Amino acid sequence: MKIRVATMDDIHELTTLMFHLGYPTKTENMIKRFTHIKANPDYHTLLASYDNKMVGMVGLVKGHYYEWDGIYVRIVALVVHTDYRNKGIGNKLLEEAESWAKNIGAIGIILNSGKRPERTNAHKFYTSRGYVERSIGFAKSLI
Repeated sequence: MKIRVATMDDIHELTTLMFHLGYPTKTENMIKRFTHIKANPDYHTLLASYDNKMVGMVGLVKGHYYEWDGIYVRIVALVVHTDYRNKGIGNKLLEEAESWAKNIGAIGIILNSGKRPERTNAHKFYTSRGYVERSIGFAKSLI
């Protein structure tokens, strides 16, 4: 297994992985999204390969706390292709995400995960890695 920084050449793989995260995406939409992401130095996207196939990704963004001194990293996307789960790929992606966060001086790392039944295994995974359930998220569409 290898982890590397995603590039614009990885659009097809990122599009596929969005499907496995539960967000079917068209290639042209992923091109637009990732173009903006790559242009922003506060974002960092890592891809995992296994058997020479891109099978996982983690998308990170640096933020500044209002309530404390310092910065944090938010995991905004973490997914492993359904055919490659339970092989340590998600664990390695999370390790690399935490390493990047520490390297840029973050004092915390956070993520949101939906309360849907299909996310139960993901929640167990996060808690087994030391993440603590702390909040309730709310969302509102503005379109």
